[in-house]
Amino acid sequence: MTAYLIDTSAWLWALRGDPVPAIQERLDDLLASREAAITGMVQLEVLSGKKTVAEWDDLAAELGSLRQLHTRPGTWLQAARLGSNLRRQGLTLPNADILIAAVAIENGATLVHADVHFERIAQHSELKTESYVEYLGTIR
Repeated sequence: MTAYLIDTSAWLWALRGDPVPAIQERLDDLLASREAAITGMVQLEVLSGKKTVAEWDDLAAELGSLRQLHTRPGTWLQAARLGSNLRRQGLTLPNADILIAAVAIENGATLVHADVHFERIAQHSELKTESYVEYLGTIR
């Protein structure tokens, strides 16, 4: 089964009070088809932004029901190698994004995102992406 790792950037645009329709619809489709996946770093980023206990509990339950792509000891080394390779090519990107990309690569997952950093990583690695960055230009 194909896995789609949903990045924090996609979750945040889908969960807003005024969500980006294309992102929300795609996440709804991935959730319904059970192809959506998550990793610990994304859970950390998404859940740490919840303001109430009730919001946190509801979202934690939803995220916890998704396919989990774990960071294994070797994942951290892959992320370090990826970050080093990117720096040698003049790209200094957030370590959290590099780790998320490494998890996606390691698991053969397509990364669903709305963050230009991942397109830069994909240009210099095996990362497969489904980008919604273009939809953000329509937000006022």
